[in-house]
Amino acid sequence: MQLNKIPTTIVTGFLGSGKTTLLSNVLKQAAGKRIAVIVNEFGELDIDSELLRSCPLDCEEGSETRSEEGFYELANGCICCTVEEEFLPVMQQLVARRADIDHILIETSGLALPKPLVQAFNWPGIKEYCTVDAVITVIDGPAVAAGRFAHDADKVQAQRLADESLDHDPSLQELLDDQLSAADLVVVSKNDLLSAVERASVAEVIQAKVPARVKTAYIENGVAPLDMLLGMEAATEAHIDDIENHHDHHHAHGEHHDHAHDHFDSFVISLGEVDSDQLQAALTDLVTQNNIYRVKGFAAVVGKPMRQVFQVVGERLERHFDRLWKPEEIRQTQLVFIGKGIHKQQVEAALAQTLVN
Repeated sequence: MQLNKIPTTIVTGFLGSGKTTLLSNVLKQAAGKRIAVIVNEFGELDIDSELLRSCPLDCEEGSETRSEEGFYELANGCICCTVEEEFLPVMQQLVARRADIDHILIETSGLALPKPLVQAFNWPGIKEYCTVDAVITVIDGPAVAAGRFAHDADKVQAQRLADESLDHDPSLQELLDDQLSAADLVVVSKNDLLSAVERASVAEVIQAKVPARVKTAYIENGVAPLDMLLGMEAATEAHIDDIENHHDHHHAHGEHHDHAHDHFDSFVISLGEVDSDQLQAALTDLVTQNNIYRVKGFAAVVGKPMRQVFQVVGERLERHFDRLWKPEEIRQTQLVFIGKGIHKQQVEAALAQTLVN
């Protein structure tokens, strides 16, 4: 790797696999390293970028302001065939500021393919200044062990197969294969939820999809040593064209280019102050009764000075307070919903019951 090139780490994985948690822990361990972060979120509201921006409670004073300047958000949820429209201008901005940047982190959307993004590092104007330090693919250990690859995978696949308009809409297994094919490191999240037998099953799936040179790390709570994630010097862009995946196969056969996420329903619900327990109960009911794959966002809890983060993947719900509300902020609840056949008015009506006047 040329020393004058900015190393870039690309983190890919399905919705809810643990990408944002992993990146948050990388930033906590940065120890003065100047990191620019590109967040590529599918949805109308960049919740992931807000979570990454939030300074942990034990940060040094002023560190949040410095980190905020390094965030770039791409509005389009797909880093793939539209990569040039938004990715190139952002990278050009970073190249112009390369004297102030030690490392670039890119979190792709849950259904983005890493190969086209890595190939973009061979473009003139980028290849002279940046290199792909590594592609890290994060997978949900329990979901892979169960053969579902992601939460509610059976429902997702059944609806894809029933939709005649999806000429080559990939299965979750194909998407996982394509994300693994470009990996320099595979991170298995939620290791604490795996038995020894399940862990062996996950290892078998990975070994069947990646070369022996690709390392695997099993982690809990998104925590991994910084030297494991950064500084791999893989220069992935140099050999990315040698990798063949399902996406390339579909294009080679002239099939209509259709992305899986084009057929998801996605919307943002905005509310006032809510009762946290009632909101948790309402979300649990909604997920149980509908094809909701992902919910994430922030809640303004009545009587609480801190903002509460809600994240729902499948039927698993997590909530925690992340930071104090800022004086200039409007105390409001905002949640992104991603699913299939879900209706905003119905969801809004259910959540309205959690409002506190």
